[in-house]
Amino acid sequence: PNAMAPKVPEHVLKKRKAQQEIAEEKTKAIAKAKSESKVFRKRIYDKAKKYQTEYKQADEKLVRMRREAKKHGNFYMEPEPKVVLVVRIRGINAVEPKTKKILQLMRLRQINNAVFLKVNSASINMLRYVAPYVTFGSPNLKTVRELVYKRGFASVNKQRMPITDNQIIADNLGKYGIECTEDLIHEIFTAGKNFKEANKFMWPFKLSCAKGGMPKKRISYITGGQFGDREQAINTLVRKMN
Repeated sequence: PNAMAPKVPEHVLKKRKAQQEIAEEKTKAIAKAKSESKVFRKRIYDKAKKYQTEYKQADEKLVRMRREAKKHGNFYMEPEPKVVLVVRIRGINAVEPKTKKILQLMRLRQINNAVFLKVNSASINMLRYVAPYVTFGSPNLKTVRELVYKRGFASVNKQRMPITDNQIIADNLGKYGIECTEDLIHEIFTAGKNFKEANKFMWPFKLSCAKGGMPKKRISYITGGQFGDREQAINTLVRKMN
């Protein structure tokens, strides 16, 4: 007579069933995440496209206004910058307490650190006071984009975290409508309504020493030195330091 197959213990059957349920849930979760990711990536692509059109139209308008003014023998009054990029160029030796405090408020604790600041009366007064320790100017889109993509780190729970994925941005700034790197760049460059949150999310940029050196740090930029307002020339400096 054929030997009867051994009976499978009940705890083994239970375990198999549980494992099967876990596997099914995992498969469903993967499929759901995949479909959500597809929608998310499409939304990000559309946003980036919209921003690109917006930047292009703004540039074209600027060129048109300049040409119009020149045509009529006038000068075009350039729009005031909304955002400045501030770079610390001097160290910590012999810094007076008030200057030190302002630099801390700006998050410029180390030499070659850089941060974005919204232009208002308070920030202008602060910059005037700490001018001998910093240089600043209005960054263009290329500068903002290069800094965020190359030197951008997130401040998550007071920890410096590399921005390896758009999900990090979406998790921390999603409630403000900022879901991806292009959203972040747009918010900073245009000084949008959530500029404060976007800027706070970015850890201060740690730049390298300027290629070719930085002589005459104790003399202001307008007299042939380095510190103070350098307007559009900040973009050239950042290229050397990025």
